[in-house]
Amino acid sequence: MSQVEWDSLEEAEDRPFNRTYMKRMLGYLRPHVRTLSIVAVIVVANMLLSLSEPVLIRYAIDKGMLEKNVSVIHVVGLSLLGIRLVSWGFGFFQIRLVNYTGQRILYGLRQQLFDHLQALSFRFFDGRPAGKIMSRITNDTNAIGELINGGLITLLMEFTHLIGIVVILLYWDWKLALMAFTVLPFLYLLVARFRPRIESAWSRSRKTMSAINGNVNETIQGVRVIQAFSREEANNERFRGINTTNKKAFMRAVSLEVMVWPLVELIGMLGTCLVVWYGSSRVIDGDLSVGFIVAFINYLWRFWGPLSALSKVYSQLLSAMASAERIFEILDTEPEIKDRPGARELPPIRGRVAFENVSFRYQPDKADVLHGLKVEVKPGQRVALVGPTGSGKSTIVNLIMRFYDPTSGRVTIDGTDLKDVTLSSLRSQMGIVLQDSFIFSGTIEENLLYGKKDATREDMLRAAKSVRVDEFVSRFPDGYATQVEERGSKLSIGQRQLLAFGRVLLADPKILILDEATSSVDTETEQHIQDALNTLLVGRTAFIIAHRLSTIRDADLILVIRDGRIAESGNHDELLRQGGTYANLYHNQFAMQESLALRAAGS
Repeated sequence: MSQVEWDSLEEAEDRPFNRTYMKRMLGYLRPHVRTLSIVAVIVVANMLLSLSEPVLIRYAIDKGMLEKNVSVIHVVGLSLLGIRLVSWGFGFFQIRLVNYTGQRILYGLRQQLFDHLQALSFRFFDGRPAGKIMSRITNDTNAIGELINGGLITLLMEFTHLIGIVVILLYWDWKLALMAFTVLPFLYLLVARFRPRIESAWSRSRKTMSAINGNVNETIQGVRVIQAFSREEANNERFRGINTTNKKAFMRAVSLEVMVWPLVELIGMLGTCLVVWYGSSRVIDGDLSVGFIVAFINYLWRFWGPLSALSKVYSQLLSAMASAERIFEILDTEPEIKDRPGARELPPIRGRVAFENVSFRYQPDKADVLHGLKVEVKPGQRVALVGPTGSGKSTIVNLIMRFYDPTSGRVTIDGTDLKDVTLSSLRSQMGIVLQDSFIFSGTIEENLLYGKKDATREDMLRAAKSVRVDEFVSRFPDGYATQVEERGSKLSIGQRQLLAFGRVLLADPKILILDEATSSVDTETEQHIQDALNTLLVGRTAFIIAHRLSTIRDADLILVIRDGRIAESGNHDELLRQGGTYANLYHNQFAMQESLALRAAGS
């Protein structure tokens, strides 16, 4: 599915009723049929208790008040109190069971979605905003949960009440009932005309609120840039405009509701007035009793509530359809990179990596990023990838990790096609450190052990010491138990990078990938890392991407990548003698460093 389609799904607030989606949503109820059956029995029992109240009131008026029989009034009063107590008990258990079931359904749906997201390939996430993916797990699952949990129970409860009331009213006096129902067409026209406008107004209000949240988030994330360019006043003005739009949208929605719902109540009261007018004349004629009219009106008041509730459930249903479309779009997306049927475990590898005429493109309608790549890396070799941005360096290491599969050709390790082995057995023997290393919330120790939970503390401390993690950890009062907060915000960029090195080296991979991994550390820290890597990379195949040519000059093989092809290959000295692209890059960087050094000395 294309990005435009995906975005349009996100914007939709509701969708037409879809039988297939509804069937799939109801499928989440299947494990809870027994509990929901108990809830249905409670709902029906509560409905019967509720509908018995007007009957008792009629009896109290006709047999108690009018006949001055105090004992009848006492009995009816106690009966009404008993009904309320029993209804309260039923309601308590109903709410407990419904919420318990609803939370279990939400738990299962969220877990299924989360598990599936982790299994999806990188291509799914390319260009898809993280905020919208998060919305699937939060807002969209909640919308479906509210329909399954609250909407369907409301539907059952209000529908049984409505049917019960209609049957009673028609059974008691069909003429009087039809008199009351004459206002229903007017009520329908009013609700049908204005409810879409009200919902549209609230939809605009929610979207403007989303704009506020987005602007606040952007401001918090970019506060340093805002202050650096003195853009506070301009940013305030922009927020003032968004805030004003939200206020107007909210007031528009409220104004519509304030106008419409009193009209709905007025129409309902008109029906009641007709019953009182027509019923009173029949009471005067001796055809009906006062208690009958009071009970009839009581039922009529109970009639308007379910109608409004059912119309809201319908709106809830259409909203859930939009959420279901978005969620099922994810769940129906098959992972592109997954284990083949019969994929075998990759045995312990030596580290020979070969690209056999590999071409690759990110999208079917886009041009190739790699073109017929042919290269073989021997076990234990240190390979450096050099080239301009967008030349295909990161794509090469992504193919080695099998984050993507080649469009044509194949990538092998020790002669085995990566597609023929399980992903877990492949990636468990590989490690990668990126330019912007992701540090998880938790302690320093937990982040170090992330790739190897069964490592001993001695192994952890040895890995930490080898990349100088121990030096900055010693400055924290809690040492390795220090909480690094979300994305490692408590650490500096260099400290996060060192921690990422410690994490991957503790995992002891046979193939190590460094993708601009030293670009965020200072020269001294970089030298410490180089010293550690000189020891730790012994016996491992390493792929290093770096713009600082000083970090890769000792590589066994340097591949100069240009436009998805290998333009030059060889070691540092060989490439300098060739006098090509690598030599130019090296001499330009060396001249720049020499100039900076002279300028620093002169100052």
